[in-house]
Amino acid sequence: MIGSLRGSLVDKDPEGEVVVEVSGIGYRVSVNPRTLAEMPEIGSDVFMHVHHHIREGDQQLYGFATLIERRCFESVIGAHGVGPALAMAVLATLPPVELRQAVATNDVDALCLVPGVGKKTAQRMVLELKNRLEIPGFDGSQPEDSGETVSTPISDVRDALTQMGFGSEEVRRAVDGLQGDDTSTMLRNALQRLAAK
Repeated sequence: MIGSLRGSLVDKDPEGEVVVEVSGIGYRVSVNPRTLAEMPEIGSDVFMHVHHHIREGDQQLYGFATLIERRCFESVIGAHGVGPALAMAVLATLPPVELRQAVATNDVDALCLVPGVGKKTAQRMVLELKNRLEIPGFDGSQPEDSGETVSTPISDVRDALTQMGFGSEEVRRAVDGLQGDDTSTMLRNALQRLAAK
């Protein structure tokens, strides 16, 4: 079972695959767009954490810049009905900190921003991932929560953009990686991103 790779980057495919050569063997590794963008130039040394996914008749490597990303990926694919491709889409849309925040606050709308995730799937993922992501204050022995969503600045920005008439893809692009704790500033930054595209 492969857990990490350290070697030379010999190829980068814009579709999300890289090839890392280790001791003369080239390993094809699927990465999400954020990880791909952070990759160095071809020929550079590279290190990545890897999930070695094995199923009948097929093996695939998934690469991550950090160990926490890999662990989040492994937690997400453990949820019912979630395969590696969807888990990669989840982490491409919601980095680990944002994913944990979404799960901790029952922010179903955040998961609905992931391509291929509808409301029912998002609700199920929130319930299942509370245990898997070790959300503080939720030990799995508590009764199911009411599903009430706790408002956060990022969820307020998403709601505001949706009410302004922006589509889900536009909202996804606008809030991707948005940081801060002031809703007004974050909304202004999101609108500037949308205006620039």
